[in-house]
Amino acid sequence: MRPLILVTGATGYIASRLIPRLLNENYRVRALARDPSRLQRRSWFRHVEVVPGDVMNPPSLVSALQGVDTAYYLIHNMSSGRGYTERELEGAHNFAQVAEGAGVGHIIYLGGLADPEQHIAPHMRSRIETGQVLRQGKVPVTEFRAGVIAGSGSISFEMIRFMTELCPIVPGPTWLNNKSQPIAVQNVIDYLLAALVNPNGRGGVFEIGGPGIFYYKDLMLKYAHARGLRRSMILLPYVPLWLMALGVGLMTPVPRPIAHALIGGLSADSVVKHPEVLQVFPEVKLVSFDEATHSALADLSPLHIERIWDDDGQSVKTIKHEGFFIYHRKVQFNLPVERVFQSIVEFSKRMNWLAEVSEENERVLVCVENQFGGEKRLEWCVNQNADSTCLSQTVFFAPRGLPGFLHWYLLYPFHTLIFRGWLATIKTACIRMQKSQTEVT
Repeated sequence: MRPLILVTGATGYIASRLIPRLLNENYRVRALARDPSRLQRRSWFRHVEVVPGDVMNPPSLVSALQGVDTAYYLIHNMSSGRGYTERELEGAHNFAQVAEGAGVGHIIYLGGLADPEQHIAPHMRSRIETGQVLRQGKVPVTEFRAGVIAGSGSISFEMIRFMTELCPIVPGPTWLNNKSQPIAVQNVIDYLLAALVNPNGRGGVFEIGGPGIFYYKDLMLKYAHARGLRRSMILLPYVPLWLMALGVGLMTPVPRPIAHALIGGLSADSVVKHPEVLQVFPEVKLVSFDEATHSALADLSPLHIERIWDDDGQSVKTIKHEGFFIYHRKVQFNLPVERVFQSIVEFSKRMNWLAEVSEENERVLVCVENQFGGEKRLEWCVNQNADSTCLSQTVFFAPRGLPGFLHWYLLYPFHTLIFRGWLATIKTACIRMQKSQTEVT
């Protein structure tokens, strides 16, 4: 029987990329989340064992760690605001103690890349100290330290993406002249997987980065070049950290508390100084930042992104996610799934939209002609609940440069009326179809 692998922080970015790779390798996977219901719409949900647990509540970890061969520690608390560094260390201590008691054989931890001998931001210091706390237990810990992770959904990459798309002249602190060694997300996952089977790295601390070292500002210019945008930088001698975090929080998918921590991390270089990982894990073939960026842009499709807008069950949600502005709305009514689905297909035909229908006949994806400043996609999904049918409509708009942001924000009130009208039209058609068939019978 294949080993049982526990993945903590299952609602997070790295876990969402790691779990499918583990399943492809035929590992048995147990996913830990404080609120397991947030995972129900993930594509891999039915193939893993999902358990509730919180590292701040040690008793909740006991059953989650029973029978586990290797546990991935992919938890951080940046979004919780002040005091998160203390909570990070307490959570790591709790996890190490319970893992030891449960007989876990190996912990794999993903931390932050920084020189602990230098003055570094609290966020980076906390990442390093978390690894130290985990190693205080008796369970062997393999730690990887990464800086900027390049790939759709990575908070650092999305901050680069949205700010570069928005600003023809990108403002920033002089910290952007510090150095970074970004690593492609696929290489991060490669290392995390390699640590499962490569005994030479067990118990080590490894700094990981891609094949190139750049100034932080160059990463934004490289993204602009890949996207076909003309961008320049203006570095200001003093910009309050809170002001930068506020702007990033408003204009990107990165919440303000996390932006505050991330931007603070730019105050020091983040480069590999000890490259032993290249000898210990030669099976990992590094991907350049340019390749990772082009891959992220090539995957700019609703079919390739994590469906986090379904996490909390809200009927209406507007978010920024993996290069898209997303408007999501769903309604419930008592009609057969087949009838609702038929109404969606007929509606898309009347609108002269080219529709792509899923094999399961539960999703319709259409491409609307390119809009001013970006591309728009529409998706309708139909699901049968216990006592009703759920119809959801999701609008995806990928902005291209400043015109895309202006198009979305300035016309947003009109957009919402149109989007709501489409959903109402489909619902009305379903009801009329139901009445006409009832009258015939």
